[in-house]
Amino acid sequence: MQNSILSEIFNEMADIMEILGEDRFRINSNRKVGRVIGDIGMDIEILLATGELAKVPGIGKSSLAKIEEFIKAGKIAAHQELLKKIPPKLLELLRVPGMGPKGVKAVYEKLNVKSIAELKGAIKSGSFAKLPGFGDKKAAAIIRGIEFLEKSTGRIRLDEAMGAAYIVTDLLRELAGTHRIQTAGSLRRRAETIGDVDILVSSGKSKKASERIIEGFASAEFVEEVLAAGPTKGSAIIRTETTPVQVDVRVVPKESFGAAAQYFTGSKEHNVRLREIAIKAGLKLNEYGLFKGEKMVAGEVEEEIYQKLGLDYIEPMLREDRGEIDAAGSHTLPELVRLKDIRGDLHIHSRASDGNCSISELAEAAKKLGYKYICITDHSKSSAIANGLSAKRLARQIKEIRRLNEQIEGITILAGSEVDILADSSLDFDNKLLAELDFVIASIHSGMTGPRQKVTARTLKAMDNPHVRCIGHPTGRLIGQREPMDLDIAAVIKHAAETHTALELNANPWRLDLKDTHCRMAIEAGVKLVIGTDTHNIAGLGLMGFGVATAARGWATKADILNTLETAESFTGIGT
Repeated sequence: MQNSILSEIFNEMADIMEILGEDRFRINSNRKVGRVIGDIGMDIEILLATGELAKVPGIGKSSLAKIEEFIKAGKIAAHQELLKKIPPKLLELLRVPGMGPKGVKAVYEKLNVKSIAELKGAIKSGSFAKLPGFGDKKAAAIIRGIEFLEKSTGRIRLDEAMGAAYIVTDLLRELAGTHRIQTAGSLRRRAETIGDVDILVSSGKSKKASERIIEGFASAEFVEEVLAAGPTKGSAIIRTETTPVQVDVRVVPKESFGAAAQYFTGSKEHNVRLREIAIKAGLKLNEYGLFKGEKMVAGEVEEEIYQKLGLDYIEPMLREDRGEIDAAGSHTLPELVRLKDIRGDLHIHSRASDGNCSISELAEAAKKLGYKYICITDHSKSSAIANGLSAKRLARQIKEIRRLNEQIEGITILAGSEVDILADSSLDFDNKLLAELDFVIASIHSGMTGPRQKVTARTLKAMDNPHVRCIGHPTGRLIGQREPMDLDIAAVIKHAAETHTALELNANPWRLDLKDTHCRMAIEAGVKLVIGTDTHNIAGLGLMGFGVATAARGWATKADILNTLETAESFTGIGT
């Protein structure tokens, strides 16, 4: 939690400094420190105490001193001084789509706008539109942005973004003149939350073809509000089953489609690094292509951009400036895990607890996905709200699974349990019963707001049990609803390596727990991951792709994932 707070402070300092027009180098430095801290999986206080923080690239002496100040005092004097230089509500303007630090600087300096309410007033009076570089279109877009902000949280889950993208891409495929379609931005990188959905379209050279595509998008029945509709770009709020989503559609020339895909996929930090490499090579890189002087040397195909820069192709999920560019230059990028590599799902709930399907129904559905095995992991007795199984009910379920294995061909059904880690660190079932199971997941479902030392100790103690093979959704977070436990994730990973316990990457898009940076920490420590859907119905088996994408963002290969093994015997010991 300290990491998250510190990351926000450094980013906020950068925002304030940009609004105040301070030194660009210092602004960029603070942004980089904020990003680096946000990516660090280990408790920053521990890194500081051991001296390891000083070795982290991007954190200089000045930043180190500020971090130490925060650890000791709970605040940073430089941050407090910057806050005093601006009105209290000014930073709220940054939440409005289209109002970046430069825009906030302009309305604050020229119009004395200090809050969203005053911004509305400036737009209504017409003074906003009169600012240089703004105008009526900008004013209308900002008003719509304010309305969008007021009726949404501003960021949505990955599954919600993908749902919105499917709605729009299905329409675009039907429009005349459409050649290629590619999602971009944080959605293509499979980030856990998305601001708005970016979609690129390639069409012919005809200007009218581009205009027809944008018109077709803007006039679609699912569009609630059009934010912009130019000859090559349309932006709109669309209606989905769960939430309003902003979608931006750009039409780009065929010869620039690869360059546009690279540029608009980002991330910003990744793109900055690529442009630096291009400049050193005497080239220029932008969304239109890679150029040597006036001559385009690459642009139509995305892979060629990287090739011409002397790099191996970097998968979109890795484009976060977390070492992938150096690895691409030295030909050491990992071969990322793919959905096709998954051989089974090890976290499934049946009708016996809080699921909707029988074990045989789940097994038949998994066979259709090509799985070799599944594990039934119904809740244990302490999860009363989830109809957790008593010891007697679990014993009967084990016998039922053994019988079904003799009846159902083509798939192995494992007898498992998602056992609660109780407040006193004990498990919900005794070792005699746990020993009868093929695969045991231990999870915390209560007392998650407890102090760091306690929730960490509970997790470590569970891993000491020889029958526990995996820790389920280790931090307990629910994206957008519940903060993660204040867990010492570094200690958990260290102990997982010592006890040969796997850690789950829960594929449910509400969880994605472990998150990507924690996955990478675990992999580097030699800890195996298990990607489980935690499904309660047949449809939920399809969530596996979200987990695989998050694992890939954590640099996971097939070898890092336990349930890529061909047979259940490989990791359970059954049949030996």
